[in-house]
Amino acid sequence: MTVGTNSSPGAAKAAGAPVLATVPPPAAPAARVPVQQPQGASAPQTLPAPASPVGPAVAGPGPDAPEDPDGHGGEYAALGIDPDDLPDGLVIADATGRVICFNSAAARITALVAGEALGLGIERALPLEDLEGRRWWALTDPYGGLATRRGQPERNLLLPGGREVLVSARYVRTHPKGPVRRLVVTLRGTEARRRTERSHAELIATVAHELRSPLTSVKGFTATLLAKWERFTDDQKRLMLETVDADANRVTRLIAELLDISRIDSGRLEVRRQPVDISTAVGRHVQALTANGQAPERFLVSVSRPLPDLWADPDKIDQILGNLLENAVRHGEGTVTIDVTPTSFANAAGKTEKGTAVTVTDEGPGIPEESMGRVFTRFWRGSKRGGTGLGLYIVKGIVEAHGGTIKVGRGPGGGAEFRFILPVGAPAYLTQ
Repeated sequence: MTVGTNSSPGAAKAAGAPVLATVPPPAAPAARVPVQQPQGASAPQTLPAPASPVGPAVAGPGPDAPEDPDGHGGEYAALGIDPDDLPDGLVIADATGRVICFNSAAARITALVAGEALGLGIERALPLEDLEGRRWWALTDPYGGLATRRGQPERNLLLPGGREVLVSARYVRTHPKGPVRRLVVTLRGTEARRRTERSHAELIATVAHELRSPLTSVKGFTATLLAKWERFTDDQKRLMLETVDADANRVTRLIAELLDISRIDSGRLEVRRQPVDISTAVGRHVQALTANGQAPERFLVSVSRPLPDLWADPDKIDQILGNLLENAVRHGEGTVTIDVTPTSFANAAGKTEKGTAVTVTDEGPGIPEESMGRVFTRFWRGSKRGGTGLGLYIVKGIVEAHGGTIKVGRGPGGGAEFRFILPVGAPAYLTQ
């Protein structure tokens, strides 16, 4: 007796078992599959259909549903995609509002058993409420509402127990103003959105904290000078004005950092390339640090010549060097070594190109291994010695905007080691 599968993949899936080639496929899904008997048999026998293999929880169509035996609208079967492969929760209801698909992501998000949800009305399978406690399906009325509607945009809704989910829906119609043939609902957890909201809240709190101190100082000194100008000596006035100037520079620097973060996040950070002497830029920053009280012998600069021509944004290069050297001085200890060498590296496209590498190393305690992956994230602080925690995030964004790479590790002396590489050579518009 020859055994083969039904020529209709959707019907075979709905029946849940292979069908004998000598028996025509059933018109509708059945719990049992007839088996042809040899001559002389007293009565036909039936074999129970085997349990469906592990996979998405999908029911067959209802009696009033259009031809679509696989329960997915045919799209997934045509593409060879299993609903359980989707990252978001997927719930599909037929023309009568009965759930015919409930994938594993939906089961995980809702904490429901997929098999128990199949066959239920959509209102029972997903008893959603809005944030004001109103039943969502009664409000939206997908089957009885306006025939011009095509779906519902994503919004925050509540499951029983107050669990919040992101829900969007699409109304699939046979023709533009016809009845709803399928109700397709996608579900997402709110964890990623909550993380983004917390990040924004942390940014606002950090900005408020960092702005409060210098603005309080500026306000206090200017008010004092205006009220009692004649009572202060010239030296006292100069000291107050120098403090106001320093605090104003601090506010300006913080605002510039916020603008840089906005441009990095939106991919709009502009790089104005010019010829840059990176060794001269390093020397200028070292001189500025020694002028501010650091011992000259604390810095060791090593430059391997000849260096290839570097085209970069001079202001952005100063920003990178200023952040890395300030971090090494503030958070590190011992000698700060700056090494500038020509090198080659793999760019974002995986191609090898020439570049200039700058390595900044200190002899402090270094960065713990468990923190290495968070160094270039927002608000990461290596110690409690001040700072906004935004500098290294901006440094990484600037380096990548130049087409370069940056990484952090442990130096030979145990301290932190930051190494960034910038591609060299003139821009394409100058070489064509």
